[in-house]
Amino acid sequence: MRINTLSELINLAEKRNQKISSIIKEQNAKEQGLSERQLFDKMEKIYQVMKQSAERGVFEQVHSMSGITGGEGYRLWLWQATKKGLSGSNVLKASARAMAVSNINASMGKIVAAPTAGSSGIIPGVIITVAEELKKRDEEAVDALFTAAAVGQIIAKNATLAGAEGGCQAECGSASAMAAAAAVELAGGSPRQVGHAVAFALKAVMGMVCDPVAGLVEVPCVKRNAMGAVQAMLAADMALAGIKSVIPPDEVIQAMGEVGRMIPEQLRETALGGLANTPTGKDIKKRCLNNL
Repeated sequence: MRINTLSELINLAEKRNQKISSIIKEQNAKEQGLSERQLFDKMEKIYQVMKQSAERGVFEQVHSMSGITGGEGYRLWLWQATKKGLSGSNVLKASARAMAVSNINASMGKIVAAPTAGSSGIIPGVIITVAEELKKRDEEAVDALFTAAAVGQIIAKNATLAGAEGGCQAECGSASAMAAAAAVELAGGSPRQVGHAVAFALKAVMGMVCDPVAGLVEVPCVKRNAMGAVQAMLAADMALAGIKSVIPPDEVIQAMGEVGRMIPEQLRETALGGLANTPTGKDIKKRCLNNL
């Protein structure tokens, strides 16, 4: 059975009384001609790369090749360690890790583009932090990645994951929805709560444009990774608290795709509008071009 919507996935998981990750592992193993163990081992390698990039970025001041960004994850990690933060330890840790991975990406380091390079910090930032807080084993975090991947596949099929096609709502927004889904499952939430968390995360960024300064996924992308991690954790908490999305998640995904198609070309990763078109943004672009 090929799953095309979140509703189909949730209903199947409820019918079988299984987690979404269990359904997806079984289906993907069959599609790829692998055993579930082989599939799990592949995903575990992905998770280890996520952990390594997050750890490096919070303990080293990693700077980008352009010099525009660097050390954001490191600085926020130091700040959360002081216990003076206003946002709470878990939010700060997830945000710091999200920016840390984004810093590694901007420095041409090794990351997992999940779902894209520009949004690569959100999922690891959330999953690593939630797993740590709940004292979950790596195996459980890897399972949660399968749930995140399932959400990403459904978004890609029914809308888009590309900033060039749908704005940053399609990149950081989708990553936030994927991370929220994983967090709910890690916390023991139901498949239906996973769906509500996806809807909350996507609704929070509906219409967000993609406006990378100088065409580089640094400004505002690094900070948007941090905000995406925060939104994912709050979306997960709202769903776990029993709050329901009035608009079903599949309809939210479809709406995101429609909104993306309405966003002007200048605001879809072309670096022609938004922050990229500010005086400072234009000045940074000139400096980058002069350094080539």
